[in-house]
Amino acid sequence: MVQQLTPETKPEIIYPDSDGKPMFDNTKQYQWIVKIKENLEIIFAENPDVFIAGDLLWYPAEGSVKTRQAPDVMVVFGRPKGDRGSYKQCSENNIAPQVVFEILSPGNRTKEMAEKMLFYQRYGVEEYYVYDPDTIELVGYLKNQEWLEEIEEINNWVSPRLGIRFELISDNLEIYYPDGRKFLTSVELHQQLEQEKQRAEQEYERAEKEQQKYQDLLAKLQAKGIDINTI
Repeated sequence: MVQQLTPETKPEIIYPDSDGKPMFDNTKQYQWIVKIKENLEIIFAENPDVFIAGDLLWYPAEGSVKTRQAPDVMVVFGRPKGDRGSYKQCSENNIAPQVVFEILSPGNRTKEMAEKMLFYQRYGVEEYYVYDPDTIELVGYLKNQEWLEEIEEINNWVSPRLGIRFELISDNLEIYYPDGRKFLTSVELHQQLEQEKQRAEQEYERAEKEQQKYQDLLAKLQAKGIDINTI
């Protein structure tokens, strides 16, 4: 009797969706993460193949659940928008995030940031930006062959991938859309929309008043027997 061997089934690899670490250490760090992430979402809203995420675990190596990072913000060109519990590169056509942002907090250690730098360099990040909102210091790195090299002049630097411009002023970092508009918080965006709405309403009211003046003048002329069509 010949015994048939049942092929072994490989156990499913579980990639955790959380590393147990908090997304942010303070409100300032959180505000910058949201500001950058949401404004980038607006820029690429019409492009279905740009995936943007904040504090999402990225697994670059198939089968290795310990090889991971959770960038504060990451941008992936060539992958569709949509919800994900984590970014498993082996399930994403092996496309690595091209742009990564990290927002520093007092809890970030030098060793930790050095390890992140090496990780992003090793796994194919093309642009890496680190911002410290307490010291108003921005450092950027650009991939040159296999290495991430520091951008010498970051002030007024335009991201090759994103098209956004960074401007360092005395007490803040400003980031600008490709068309020159400034990155705004959700509150500032709401205030801007309200102002535009008020201007539109005021313009409508002005046009209505002008129309009413015209109608009143027309009625007076007609009352005097004047036909404006003959004027």
